[in-house]
Amino acid sequence: MTEDGVVDDDLLTIGAFAARARLSPKALRLYDRLGLLRPAHVDEVSGYRYYRAGQIDRARTVALLRQLDMPLAVIAEVVEAAERDGGAAADRLGVYWAGVEERIARQRTLAGFLRGRLSGRGYEMYGTFTVETVEVPAQVVLTEKRHTLADELPAWIGASMGRLEAAARECGGVAGSPFVVYHSEVSMESDGPAESCVPVADEAAARAWAAKQGRARETVVRVEPARRLAYTRITKAQVAHPQILAAFEAVEAWMKERGLEYDGPCREIYFADWDAAGPGDAVCDVAFPVA
Repeated sequence: MTEDGVVDDDLLTIGAFAARARLSPKALRLYDRLGLLRPAHVDEVSGYRYYRAGQIDRARTVALLRQLDMPLAVIAEVVEAAERDGGAAADRLGVYWAGVEERIARQRTLAGFLRGRLSGRGYEMYGTFTVETVEVPAQVVLTEKRHTLADELPAWIGASMGRLEAAARECGGVAGSPFVVYHSEVSMESDGPAESCVPVADEAAARAWAAKQGRARETVVRVEPARRLAYTRITKAQVAHPQILAAFEAVEAWMKERGLEYDGPCREIYFADWDAAGPGDAVCDVAFPVA
């Protein structure tokens, strides 16, 4: 070994490599433990780690990616891609960062919503919603139920509604506005379940169709009883979390003021063509059954 830390076959001691990579030996040991940067050689007797100069760029890249709070699995994907195709690695980083910005935007909106509640301005926010009641007749519905967290919910609603509406067309047609029932809270900590429901015209045909599906998706046919709903109408933009929370709370506040009791789980009723609607178009009623 020479004075600058170089050993046989262009290997560097961990100290020499750390100095050239502008990282600490502690960080390099951590990257080794995490599987992000393995030493080129580990002495079987002493346990000393040795690195090659060619690993310096990867070490620096790992250090920078960790400053983005990037999950270890994604860091591994990026650095592996970088060694094959820099463009592909940059694209993977772009996908990750777009997700971060989307999450931050949601959290910023949620923080604003919570500031309003904590400062006592909740009723001001609720005042922007018009709450009414409507009598809904009994309906035969084809349903699909699932335990899901909030981040998976929008995709599942779209997919399940698509499946159920396709099935309803085989069962005499869709006989009313599709809706989603929340049997328990859906958040990042609570997984419901939620139930997608599509009213159908032919109950016998719907039951025959559901029987063929088995229990793979928990698809069933049931009769949704006649209900009185307290509801407020919201736009496509307001369906996003957490704006939709304010709509639900506005309906609950309206019910409380009038002494109305809950008569079933809350729901979202989708009465418009989601894909054709713009952000300002009314698409959904958020509602509570009331006694």
